[in-house]
Amino acid sequence: MGVFSEITKMRLSLSVVFSSVAGYLLGVETVQLKILVLLAVGGYCMVGASNVFNQVIERDLDALMERTKTRPLPSGRVGVKAALFLGGVLTLLGIAILYTINPQTAMFGAISIFMYVSLYTPLKTKTPLSVFVGAFPGAIPFMLGWVAATNDFGIEPGTLFMIQFFWQFPHFWAIGWFLYDDYQRAGFRMLPTGEKNLGTAIQIVFYSIWTVLASLIPVFHVTGSLKLSPFAGAVVLGVGVWLVYYAVRLYRKKTDRAARQLMLVSVSYITLLQVVMVADKFLR
Repeated sequence: MGVFSEITKMRLSLSVVFSSVAGYLLGVETVQLKILVLLAVGGYCMVGASNVFNQVIERDLDALMERTKTRPLPSGRVGVKAALFLGGVLTLLGIAILYTINPQTAMFGAISIFMYVSLYTPLKTKTPLSVFVGAFPGAIPFMLGWVAATNDFGIEPGTLFMIQFFWQFPHFWAIGWFLYDDYQRAGFRMLPTGEKNLGTAIQIVFYSIWTVLASLIPVFHVTGSLKLSPFAGAVVLGVGVWLVYYAVRLYRKKTDRAARQLMLVSVSYITLLQVVMVADKFLR
């Protein structure tokens, strides 16, 4: 179980599943426990498979970095064939489970794993645009939950996608900042300018602001049935100011500590945002 947890990146996968569940609760009229369980299990399989394939592709590079050298593949605890078999099983199982919910959910799940493994992963050593490409599959889970609930793709799941899309940039650039030296060892190019400099810090601030603005759009009731009350909007704005404050703090200090703090705040932001949105729907 320990190796399975590591190779599927359980904590990351569970956070992605949380986003999907939040999206489902926002889109559904009557919660169906069966669908919720299928979404959680199928979603975990898909994210886990993406992480397995990612680690197979990057096993030699992972061995170069302090943060990743003890992972199952570079440490020799799991072989490539076994990892590929596990990734294949998780992929087929995930698509099959999501298909039982509805075909659109399975389709978006398959698109996510394809983009993550075939586009984002190989681009990480070639161009900083890899973060832009990776933001697409990274933004799908929040949207996926809504599609699972409604079997429909419209302005509502599109808005959820946009929110999590913009959020990817300050989050992953903050990680790229404080892990810069480790990423350099493997040749990963994760920062927009390639360096921990003013240009990168400015972009982090701008994308943090855009994340907050996108999160507030449902307050104006222009996104179909996806709506936020004024009170919930005020809470989201308050949490958003918190996010932007730490982005500006990184801009001013330009330290690894400030980047790590921004990363933690960004995780808290997206989690609190999803909780507030769901709570607002069921309590108002």
